[in-house]
Amino acid sequence: MLEVGPQIKVADYFVIASGLSRPHVKALYQDLHVNLKRAGETHGRAEGMELGWWVLMDYGDVVVHLMQPEAREYYDLDGLYADAREVDWRAVEIPSPAIPRPVEALE
Repeated sequence: MLEVGPQIKVADYFVIASGLSRPHVKALYQDLHVNLKRAGETHGRAEGMELGWWVLMDYGDVVVHLMQPEAREYYDLDGLYADAREVDWRAVEIPSPAIPRPVEALE
């Protein structure tokens, strides 16, 4: 996760992750999409889903890049934004999404 806000004005953070294959990138997308939607976060249309080589999800201040290793090496976002501060995502406190209770539990 890179803090790119000082370099660009379209986002504050880039999250860059690698998937080993097209199905892996698509599975990463699906898991992230479902869990963030459950937490109330939505993104516009995902770019690149057809090929699964580089999928971009725009959450406004945070842009997620899911890339196969070859795409990550070719576009080298890590190198392009080498001056950006790297954020340790493991240290970021992320609230767990509220998991809806089954309907019968509500009665």
